[in-house]
Amino acid sequence: MKHDSQGYWKATLGLLTKILVIWFAVSFGAGILFVDFFNQFHLGGYPLGFWFAHQGSIYVFIALIFWYAKKMNEIDRRFDVQEE
Repeated sequence: MKHDSQGYWKATLGLLTKILVIWFAVSFGAGILFVDFFNQFHLGGYPLGFWFAHQGSIYVFIALIFWYAKKMNEIDRRFDVQEE
């Protein structure tokens, strides 16, 4: 059976692009670039920019892992290349 490998990789690279943009925005953006803006707000007694740089980014990264696995399973099913 012939699969649409070009479409599969296009969908996969699209998902990876979205994940990398979110990763960059959270790690570099929230923790470094916009830290002064986020530090106006507090979470658990700590400035939000500090919290993102030290703990918040980790929560986002873990959520990204689960989101990636879910979306890749959907892509695999759509292109009929899922594991059995």
